[in-house]
Amino acid sequence: MRTIKAEEISRAVAKLCIDANYNLGEDIVNEYKLAYQRENSDVAKEILQQLSKNAEIAKEDQVPICQDTGMAVIFLELGQDLRVVEGDLYQAINQGVSAGYTEGYLRKSVVNDPLIQRKNTEDNTPAVIHTEIVPGDQLKITVAPKGFGSENMSQLKMLRPTDGVEGLKTFVLKVVKEAGPNPCPPIVVGIGIGGTVEKAALLAKKSLLRPLGVYNDDEKFKNLEQELLEEVNRLDIGPQGLGGLTTALAVNIETYPTHIAGLPVVVNINCHVARHKEVVL
Repeated sequence: MRTIKAEEISRAVAKLCIDANYNLGEDIVNEYKLAYQRENSDVAKEILQQLSKNAEIAKEDQVPICQDTGMAVIFLELGQDLRVVEGDLYQAINQGVSAGYTEGYLRKSVVNDPLIQRKNTEDNTPAVIHTEIVPGDQLKITVAPKGFGSENMSQLKMLRPTDGVEGLKTFVLKVVKEAGPNPCPPIVVGIGIGGTVEKAALLAKKSLLRPLGVYNDDEKFKNLEQELLEEVNRLDIGPQGLGGLTTALAVNIETYPTHIAGLPVVVNINCHVARHKEVVL
């Protein structure tokens, strides 16, 4: 059995937290440029240019892309033949988040008690950690800082099975309309369908990790993603909510089998700064 030291995990997480907040993925930046070419609104074009410039400055100067550097959402794929030594896995993750947000001068936005005290933890911990046990002896870590301008626009709907595809479309378009300019469009729309309520939410969140331009493997859901993207972009919300053809850069759907009596759907929106970085140790 292969072993890995907890401190190695902490160092990797710290680096990923900084990298994700400083360096926007090339797939996002390229999509800004493609959207600029498609746009027929001068205002929308100008905003897309500003978004591209903002990402460029952040990368060159190594500063955060956005002042909301998010709550750290961590996805782990832990090989069943890998053992963490000299420390606790989750403690190592949180030590890495603390170091990354402190050393990277990233805004610390986490409060300890969600309802009453709401005192800042001062190092952006604890992270939200999702762990999957997989074959092999490696550890894949994905850090996805999630700002709450977009997170607050999330919605859950327990549809009836008879609502079908049209019911799903109606719900998704309703969520995007109600969100309007709040999630800082152009957005990425993550949709989780199936399982139970918490599984649908996790599917929606995981769908946001998919590179832009990569569609669902299932042809029927790929088609649905493309149909929904077209309909979302006809809403004329546009970049930063000022109108245009680019309300969303992508619509990503992930699914899971569900109960005969249910059709859980969760929509989780990402802002135009769709941050996520990963490493395999």
